[in-house]
Amino acid sequence: MHIIEVFHSLQGEGPLSGVRTTFIRTARCNLRCRWCDTEYSFGPGHPRTLDSLVREVVRHRTHYVCLTGGEPLLQSDSPALVRRLSGRRVTTVIETGGSLDVSPFLGIPRVVLSVDVKCPSSGMEGRNRWQNLPLLRADDVLKFVIRDRTDYLYARKVVRRYSGPATVVFQPVWGTDAGRLADWVLRDRLDVRVMLQEHKVLWGDVRGR
Repeated sequence: MHIIEVFHSLQGEGPLSGVRTTFIRTARCNLRCRWCDTEYSFGPGHPRTLDSLVREVVRHRTHYVCLTGGEPLLQSDSPALVRRLSGRRVTTVIETGGSLDVSPFLGIPRVVLSVDVKCPSSGMEGRNRWQNLPLLRADDVLKFVIRDRTDYLYARKVVRRYSGPATVVFQPVWGTDAGRLADWVLRDRLDVRVMLQEHKVLWGDVRGR
């Protein structure tokens, strides 16, 4: 696999926020979101064997791995890595931009899919793979990163049509008015979670945390 970085931190996004986690950030991304905070992951990275990655997870003694990017679904070895981790009773959260097929991971135990729906401010809303949404399960996450009112109205429309069991998360773009987003959700009585990026609250917008 081609990897940008591996590090030990606390999960900062989604329902598992605060949980000690080993992060494996893969190289390359097929999307170019305007507000992306990990553009350094667009590069080629460096090759790592699955054995070396598993050993590093074991060294950190975490029960959770976050496979992120970039776009981890671009890496052909991602399913094999997740199976290896599952065999060691490690749960892997796979963070994907939502443009690629998640079905190769559905039969692997201890997998949590965190699937983005790209809103208009990203410039990538035309790349959403809507076929992923019916595949999501109760432990999975459907995430919307929201910058402004236009994004919110777009996300609200999708949520009102979505009837699946996944947890729906509205996450404000870092630096925007999170309280305003919370007010919109309360006013419309949406059954979603408004969640900040906890790692940035704790340490700021720094790499490897």
